[in-house]
This record gives sequence, structure tokens and C-alpha cells, in this order.
Amino acid sequence: MIKGYMLIGGKKVFKKEEIVIDFPFDGSPVGTVPRGKKEDVELAVETALKGFEKVKSMTAYERYQALQKAARIIASRSREFAELLTLEVGKTIKESMGEVGRAVNTITLSAEEAKRVLGEEVRFDAAPGIKGKVGFFRRVPLGVIGCITPFNFPLNLTCHKVAPALAAGNAVVIKPSENTSLTVIKLAEVLVEAGFPPEAVNVVTGYGEEAGDALVRDERVRMITFTGSVATGKIIMSRGGLKKYAMELGSNAGVYVDKDQTGRLKELAERIGRGGYALAGQVCISVQRVFVHESLFEEFTKELCSFSKSLKVGDPRLEETDVGPVIDRNAADRIMEWIEEARSMGAQVLCGGRRLSETLIEPTVVVNVPREAKLFRQEVFGPVIVVNPVDSLEAAIEAVNDSPYGLQAGIFTNDLKAAFKFAEEVECGGIMVNEIPTFRVDQMPYGGVKESGIGREGPKFAVEEMTEIKTICFDLN
Repeated sequence: MIKGYMLIGGKKVFKKEEIVIDFPFDGSPVGTVPRGKKEDVELAVETALKGFEKVKSMTAYERYQALQKAARIIASRSREFAELLTLEVGKTIKESMGEVGRAVNTITLSAEEAKRVLGEEVRFDAAPGIKGKVGFFRRVPLGVIGCITPFNFPLNLTCHKVAPALAAGNAVVIKPSENTSLTVIKLAEVLVEAGFPPEAVNVVTGYGEEAGDALVRDERVRMITFTGSVATGKIIMSRGGLKKYAMELGSNAGVYVDKDQTGRLKELAERIGRGGYALAGQVCISVQRVFVHESLFEEFTKELCSFSKSLKVGDPRLEETDVGPVIDRNAADRIMEWIEEARSMGAQVLCGGRRLSETLIEPTVVVNVPREAKLFRQEVFGPVIVVNPVDSLEAAIEAVNDSPYGLQAGIFTNDLKAAFKFAEEVECGGIMVNEIPTFRVDQMPYGGVKESGIGREGPKFAVEEMTEIKTICFDLN
């Protein structure tokens, strides 16, 4: 059992009330973290205000150096971080090692951005009658940023918020998911070890309605950056008041397989399957809805089921495991309910659909799913792929757009015009051509439209979100 703590100003804070973190695979306890409350958040924000004064006085090169050192420390402790990720999240050890590698890359990219927080000259004399005035604008840090992070990628997605914030000269208060707080505490300690002021990196553990709510409502917090559900995102924005927001919310990513893909269906089935079953489907850009030209539908679904059945489901600690558990029993209950609802509405479960334990669900393919079904309309966040036939590119575009979400989508086609039409007309923040919508590299602008969110992540773009413009004018007359 790991006894976790809150980290406020570099000090370990323990409390009598604790939250138990369980291993999703078998429910065994991994550790505990304190149940933080409003008073803990207030102390963390007060501390972060002092940390802001320190971190903004660091030179760009000093912030760059500290982030580079943090990346090196995490890289040197990769296995340690990965094993903790597997215990907290339930992702396979292969997936955990991949996340650690991405986190190192995200911090390294953020280090480079510390040297690129730039402004530019403003041509005041471009206005009529203005002479003798010169000036520029520069980007300056906001202050204290509240980072509310999810359970599924507690290391890399926290890095996507915290590293750009520090690169730009802000201080942070992190409220991690109560399911996966231990990894975030370890990350915060590394950032302090690497050279950031202890007051600038604070972690308050606890529940969203307690610690999270207090962080959102605190007027001294100048920005909230959040990854999670649409419902929670709306609550945050209704309670937070006048501050900046970056919201990375839900999705039910769609992909279209065009009629000219006849010769590569086995390959595409495997790629799409991996995109749907990675982390047991608990990825914001998991492939959830596949639209296949009707001429290829039967062969594609056959290949997808063949691939799905080949995957090893089980203990995520084992190297040979391909698909581990979902985060908890409640998530598994909901996923199974949605599968049964779709079945009752006329959909067919072609393969999978069985619950192997409280949290293990077989990779599942469901076809001919009505659009009213939750499996089509909402975010399943589980190892379930919906496949429906369509008769044209236009029908595929309409079906992909028939969603409250718009994070990423994909198309597989050899037709350049079809690719451009799809890219132009699909309402998403990212369009992947001849790639699954689950594709993401950490330097790209990442975010959605509609109910998928506000703002963009990716270190360069996050720095823009986490700074504001200050205009400076000199009168030389």
C-alpha cells in the first residue's frame, strides 16, 4: 500500500480522511490519498500565488533547463512510472511504457516553447494621423492555473497542462482524478526536483465536488484547464466565473472506409481495432463509430471480428496482455447496459459483448446500431466498436456529423477529392486522412468543436492559451 499525500509548497500534507485507490483489474488496494477540502485548496492557491512570483522571475532559459531536467529524470525512471500507471489505471504495461515515453516528449517540447513565448511589433502608424509612436506586444503569464486531470492518461495529460503552464511562467494547482492521483504526485515531485520553486507546483487530491469545486470557484485562479466529461465541463464553466478555460471534453470518434479500399481490409480492420480497444477503449479519440461502404461491409466486419478475437484480455501487468480492465465496476456496468440497449433496439453483437469479470469486457463489435442508441450518440469509453454500412461518401459525412461531439475523425480513401470533401465538411477539430482518428502526436494542436471542448492543447498552443497579450506603446514625439 502506497500512502499518498498532497503536495503544497513542497510539503507533504496528510489528512485523516483518505480515498482508497484500487487496482482496476482485481480491486486490490494500491494506496491511499488524502480527501482534500476547500481549506486545502485555499492554502494551495495562496502558496501558488507566491510560487508565481518566483517562477515568472526565472529566465526563459532557466525554465527550459528545469523542464529538460524533469524529462531526463522521468526517462531514467520509466519502468517505475509505468508500473504505477498500470496499477492505478489498469492499462497494460506496454501502454504504460508508451505513456511514459510520450510524457517525456511532451515535457521536452514544452521546454523548447519556454524559449518561444514571443510578441511582435505593432504598427501604430498604420492608423491615420498617427506619427512618432512605436511599440509591440508581448505574451505574459496569467498567474495561477488550475489543472484538473483525468484518470486515463494521468501522466501525459497532466504534462500537457502543467509543462506548458510552467514554460510560460505560471504556477499551478493540480487536482488529479481521485482514481489516479499517485502518479501525479510523483510527477509534481520530479518538477520540483528539476528546479521549479516548490510553491509553483501544488497537488490537492480529493473529489471533484469538494476539492475540484473549490479550485474552480477560487477567484485567484486565472484559468482552469480541464480534461473530462461534457457534463463536468459545463458545471465548471457555470461555477468558475470570469477566468480563462481550456476544455478537452468527450467524443465518439467516427471513421469512414471508402469503397476503393477493397485490397486492404485486413490491415484497416487491425488499425481500426487497435484504435478502438487501446486502453480498453478509454481514450477520448478511441474509434467508436465506423462507417463502411456497403460493398465492403460484410468482409470488413469479418476481418474486424477476427482481429478482435485474437486479442488477449486479462491482467495488465503481463507483457502478453493486449486489453486490460476498464477503470471500475460502475464503468463496466454502464458499458454492458449500452450494449444491451443497442441489442434491444435491433443491433447485432457480432463478437465479444461478454463480461469476463467485474471490470474486464471482451473487445466487442456491434453492427447496424440505430442512431438513437447510446452506443451511437454518446461516448462509450469502453472496448466497443460500432460498425454501420453507408452507401456513399456524402452519407458517411452526414453520419459522422450526426453527433454532439467533434474532436477527431478519419477517412480511408485513395480519392483525393473525397479526402478533401471529408476534411472540409466534417465538423471536427482534427481530420485524419488514411489514418484512424485515434492518431495524436503531442506537438500538434489538439482539441475539438461542438461539445468536444474549447481551446487547444499541444505545448505551443497551450502556451498561447496560458498567456495573455500586453501591448506597449512609446510616444517618440
